[in-house]
Amino acid sequence: MDVGTVMIREERMVSLKKQESKQGVIAYFCMEYGLESSFKIYSGGLGILAGDHLKACKDTGLPVVGIGIKWEQGYVEQYLDKEGTVTDCYRNINFSHLEDTGIIVEVVIREEKVPVKVWKTEAYGNAPLLLLDTNISGSPHHGITKNLYGGNSEDRVAQEMVLGAGGIKALRAMGYSVNTYHFNEGHAAIAGLELISEKMSKGLSFHNAWEETKKEIVFTTHTPVEAGNETHPISRFLYMNANQGLTIEQLIEIGGAPFNMTVAGLRLSRKVNTVAELHLETTKKMWKSVTGKAPMINITNGVHLKTWMDDGFLEQKLEKEKCLEIHQKNKRNLIKLIEERTGAVFQPEKLTIGFARRMTPYKRSDLIFSDRAKIDQLLKQEKIQLVFSGKAHPMDNAGKEKMGAIYEMQKKYPNAIVFLQNYDMEIGALITRGCDVWLNNPQRPKEACGTSGMKAAMNGVLNLSILDGWWPEACQHGVNGWAIGDAITPKREEQQDQKDAKALYEILEKEVIPLYYKNNEKWAAMMLKSIETTKEAFSAERMVNEYWNKMYKPKKGRGLV
Repeated sequence: MDVGTVMIREERMVSLKKQESKQGVIAYFCMEYGLESSFKIYSGGLGILAGDHLKACKDTGLPVVGIGIKWEQGYVEQYLDKEGTVTDCYRNINFSHLEDTGIIVEVVIREEKVPVKVWKTEAYGNAPLLLLDTNISGSPHHGITKNLYGGNSEDRVAQEMVLGAGGIKALRAMGYSVNTYHFNEGHAAIAGLELISEKMSKGLSFHNAWEETKKEIVFTTHTPVEAGNETHPISRFLYMNANQGLTIEQLIEIGGAPFNMTVAGLRLSRKVNTVAELHLETTKKMWKSVTGKAPMINITNGVHLKTWMDDGFLEQKLEKEKCLEIHQKNKRNLIKLIEERTGAVFQPEKLTIGFARRMTPYKRSDLIFSDRAKIDQLLKQEKIQLVFSGKAHPMDNAGKEKMGAIYEMQKKYPNAIVFLQNYDMEIGALITRGCDVWLNNPQRPKEACGTSGMKAAMNGVLNLSILDGWWPEACQHGVNGWAIGDAITPKREEQQDQKDAKALYEILEKEVIPLYYKNNEKWAAMMLKSIETTKEAFSAERMVNEYWNKMYKPKKGRGLV
């Protein structure tokens, strides 16, 4: 850790000691949080990032309080039957560890007052997290916070009203004095409308209230595909009372028509950040026509080292022998899980390639199967074994088909290909530690960041990845991993798939496989280089330090001193 980082940390800790714990905080809003595997109020990358953010804030003394939702049944569980058909199911979560704050606030939804209970947890080494809950005995609105990303479009708006408007009210009721509101993705945009409405109720005009609100908000955008950004008809906002008293014209001025949650975030903030350098380029192009948006910078994501790195790799000085020893232990743990979950018997000496993330078409989980002759040859020669995991959104049938396709390949090669069902943080940790190679091949530039690759790299698992998301910032081809292809993206998806598949097979056959089996010394050196070049540069501690300096740090007269 450099001297500057130490000084920043000491400055923050002194500031915190001088003030009350609820004064001058940063309120971090997110729809989901991945704090621990069994506490399933997360779906994937966004939530796990949010959990890592709160843990790093706790570690560094950054005055953050998280705002989220107490999802009664969390995110979907998914299992494949013998035909490869995906079944979605839900089960109640154990919340016995949460602290009951005794606070209940009200949010008006469809002209009805909806009671929202506030819970709190700091049980996972995290900064305080407030969780909002409509599952109150006797309330007819208990179902709003039942399932993460479940229900229809009206359910989604109601959930975002609880997060946004309910979150602001909860902070007020809990006595927090907020310096900055951080919206992690557009789900929290209604909090911005609530803040404007508060100021208008005190006599400010709409535009003055909006300008004052901008000074309080920072916004992180993630989705680099325009169609993937959430929109709602203005009529739905009015019917649901999501407008927080604003007029149709005022809503359109903020979020357009239909109301775009990301566009609203861009216009409600004093500053916006993306989550990787390439993502910044993509996002600027994507939203170039949006007027009135905040200045945009990049803060590349990071991961919480104590959560995701093997303890042995946290040591400052690692030798090759020790590195290989730790890796083999992790590989055995993964192989044990594979056998317990699937019955498949993987071999510890074989090159093991991992792929685990949300199952959706642009991530191309089946790209490695696109040339059946080549993949059949590699599998029959027993050169590689493949482990997959992931979930599809309950409404994403194309993503579920991808899961089914992998399952069909598993049936053909039962001891060389496995799909670990019902992906969660436990599986994610074992795969990112226990594979030899981490495969990532999204359609460039549709990957915002891809923090799973960071976790793998910090555990000596070598990335084999398209130059998308975070990887262009880290990749030293043949030194700490490999790039699949180049940074030139064909306009047609078919051409891109063909180009990338060809590059993937070429690197596998000519570089990765020969090196693994013929040059153990260089492989170990690459593992060490992978750890060395990523564990500090892509840590959550580095990330939150950047947030403090570039997004949070108050100007004179506002918040912390």
